[in-house]
Amino acid sequence: MSTETQEDGDDLEERVSNFLRRNFPQIQMHGGSAAIQNIDRETGEVTIMLGGACSGCGISPMTIQAIKSRMVKEIPEIEKVNADTGMGGGGGGMNPSFPGETSDDGDDDEGPQAPF
Repeated sequence: MSTETQEDGDDLEERVSNFLRRNFPQIQMHGGSAAIQNIDRETGEVTIMLGGACSGCGISPMTIQAIKSRMVKEIPEIEKVNADTGMGGGGGGMNPSFPGETSDDGDDDEGPQAPF
């Protein structure tokens, strides 16, 4: 039985990989990458990391939103998608927010500061 579970898990990971390749070829065409960091089969949660050129790209928040909304519709086992560019962890980058999500970190975010 554990073999079946492992095979099902491998199939899920393959479907998530195929989803990313099929739906977002522009990520690679523009020098970016999308990698699966974690799949929690019990909760249906997937964590995706965008890298390469995505890390500084101004449209990566829209790419993340598209991944989040499309993946849960296309892959029934997936209930939640966490996606990030890796810039939110102390590197001074942004951590995008999306409609329906709230952030209660106490910071008043007025957007990026002008470079001058």
